Amino acid sequence: MPETPQIDLGGVWSLEAEGQRPDLEISIPGDVHSALQEQGVIPDPYFGKNEAKVQWVAHKDWRLSRSFRLDASDLDGSWYLDLDFVDTVATIRVNGERVLEANNCFRRYRPDVSKVLVAGENTIEVLLHSPVEAGKAIHDRQPFEVPWTRNSPIPYGNMLRKPQCHFGWDWNIALAPLGLYGTVKLRKLDPARIEHLMVKQRHLANGSVELDVVLTLFAVDPCVLPVEFEFDGETVRLDCGVNAGETVLHQRFVVERPRLWWPAGSGKQELYELKVTIPGETVARQVGIRTLELITDKDEAGARFAFKVNGREIFCKGANWIPADALFSKTSPEKTEALLQSAVDANMNMIRIWGGGFYEHDWFYDLCDRLGLMVWQDFMFACNLYPSTPEFLDNVAAEVDYQVRRLSHHASIALWCGDNELVGALTWFEVSQKDRDRYLVSYDRLNRTIEAAAKKANPELIWWPSSPSCGYLDFRDAWHADGSGDMHFWSVWHENKSFDHYRKVKPRFCSEFGFQSYTSNLQISRFADKKDINIASPVMEVHQKNPGGNERIAGTMFRYFRFPKDFSNFVYLSQIQQGLAIKTAVEFWRSLKPHCMGTLIWQLNDTWPVASWASLDYGGNWKAMHYQARRFFEPVSIFAIPSADGKVIGIAMVNDTPQPTEVSAEFFTVSMDGQRSPLTTARGTCRPDAASTLISLPADSVPEGSLLVWSYSASNGSSGRGHHVSGTYKQLELEPPGLTAHSVLRADGNYEITLSSKGLALFVMLEADIEGRFSDNAFDLTAGESQTLFFTPAEQGAEAEFTIRDLYSCQAVD
Repeated sequence: MPETPQIDLGGVWSLEAEGQRPDLEISIPGDVHSALQEQGVIPDPYFGKNEAKVQWVAHKDWRLSRSFRLDASDLDGSWYLDLDFVDTVATIRVNGERVLEANNCFRRYRPDVSKVLVAGENTIEVLLHSPVEAGKAIHDRQPFEVPWTRNSPIPYGNMLRKPQCHFGWDWNIALAPLGLYGTVKLRKLDPARIEHLMVKQRHLANGSVELDVVLTLFAVDPCVLPVEFEFDGETVRLDCGVNAGETVLHQRFVVERPRLWWPAGSGKQELYELKVTIPGETVARQVGIRTLELITDKDEAGARFAFKVNGREIFCKGANWIPADALFSKTSPEKTEALLQSAVDANMNMIRIWGGGFYEHDWFYDLCDRLGLMVWQDFMFACNLYPSTPEFLDNVAAEVDYQVRRLSHHASIALWCGDNELVGALTWFEVSQKDRDRYLVSYDRLNRTIEAAAKKANPELIWWPSSPSCGYLDFRDAWHADGSGDMHFWSVWHENKSFDHYRKVKPRFCSEFGFQSYTSNLQISRFADKKDINIASPVMEVHQKNPGGNERIAGTMFRYFRFPKDFSNFVYLSQIQQGLAIKTAVEFWRSLKPHCMGTLIWQLNDTWPVASWASLDYGGNWKAMHYQARRFFEPVSIFAIPSADGKVIGIAMVNDTPQPTEVSAEFFTVSMDGQRSPLTTARGTCRPDAASTLISLPADSVPEGSLLVWSYSASNGSSGRGHHVSGTYKQLELEPPGLTAHSVLRADGNYEITLSSKGLALFVMLEADIEGRFSDNAFDLTAGESQTLFFTPAEQGAEAEFTIRDLYSCQAVD
């Protein structure tokens, strides 16, 4: 079938604003800040204290324009603009005539422009209104006060359907960017277009699966339309009567012996291709066949919270996802794929797309389908009070309808969640504290609007009202309720509790918990001059968005470690202690399986170079915690869980596989000079998808001044090592480890590095002066041990120099 005429309006546009030079341009898709930086109008917002220097950009209206040509022969019929990811409040004109007022970054707009087009030269203009001024105008019209989160230094973000973190967050730069980030095309309706394509699955008792392909078409006039459905080698061609407006068609396919889609680590990610073709347009979808349930059955502790895929409960191991960059133009599908691949490489099988960012582009979810990353999808509401006026709720309902219809076919999407922390936000503002009923009713109106629109668009979706939440219409404090629902547990970071405090709660599913570290020395060198590389410098404080965060990192070091000797080692040790904190939580909570069935770390990635809770640096390099996560998320593993009184060290074994798995372990005591003394061995079989105790060791079996060290192997191929310290690391009288390293640049462009130790070297960490990934890092060596690892530069052929750090050398005084 011939392709319907269309014009891709992406590319270079003119960019104008009052008081700015007349020759500015912007590449679409793109954002205004990046365009201004490229042309020297503003400095790099991420460098130094430049954030303050670019605040003016968000206070201006920006006019984007370009021209395009149409032949007179093309003017017949109906033409429309196809727009998505318009950020955010925009007036769009074609040939001077207003064709659209957009006010939602999360909706698709398809205005008819047939009557304003002319033969020859045409112009399109997008006036992006200042998000700050637009938000204030809506705020001032509210019937009662609706305050915004203290996380956001730029006000009024909650008035707009725009990523909430754009206005600043406790990990994000405050820029309130604006731009066009998606499709910008002129299309001809000839005679119809595909509006939505959804796929519903019905799994039958005999093992076969019925697929209901739901096709929504849009036409201006009634017509008869040839429609072709292709699925797994089967083609069906139909002539369909189409009404004016929307017409919904259903086509059934039966898969007798389906190849099932599984999350990463549990099986293959089998995907089928679906294509639907009408004259001039083909839409393709990748379809994963699977069943997915959320188990919330009541039990003795309260109620379960577990995901079951293809009849098997899956322990969810993963992290929270925030936008890949604070500025859209600095992202790319390739960079995002590397971040998601890093999650899978660290044995993760789920990400939570947090409610203060974006519903991501289609290709993002395609990646998650292919990688086996289950997606917990928040609707885009976070940490705020929101309007509940009819105008606002109607806008939300349209947004929800579009996003659910756009994304529901993805096998990776496991859950749709109403919001992030909106119930808790009711207690954060003076006005809602004084009049909770009013604001609770306002919240309930919003939450019910989201739920109703989501279930109307797809009655089969899995809905969860909020995160954290104890359950439907339950407005208790879910931060500290560990009997049912999902938990956000922040007492260790925000309340400065000890790492041991993670063992005082038993979540059913912890969807947020985290501990900060600094970004890498490499990243710091790129945003700070040498004079500013100091924990207390104003530049470093600009790159720390959580109030008191730097003090908390340093204070925790005083609790557990001897203070590092210089700034670069302070950065190193901050990453080690971040990994230690999260390791403490994950290992204990995994040992509670099946009481606990999920741990999602806050957070996977960074939006810019900043001190944060991320396990990946801005740009994607692995912090120490990500290397550690690969170990503590290993499918079969053993963990040291000390008793509350400290007298017993329980060794838990955890099995995330569907087969019984035999675990063999050797235990040693290690003295401060690195000498190993055999302690005991243990062998046990862990039941499928279960946790149990391998062995219990008396704490006094480890002599004072020694460590407990172990290595293990499992019949599924998992293996690993670990150590346990009774007390704090600062009590250890470490001795010089005598670390040496030998590196060789191989013919394939990678480095082979062999590390050897004469003594005890804890948390050995290699750093490179260029971007890239080590095959392992943040590991231990005892006397006489060597380890060979590899470094793959991000840029092929780049030369690297390496720095070796370990716990002794980072705190030793020369």
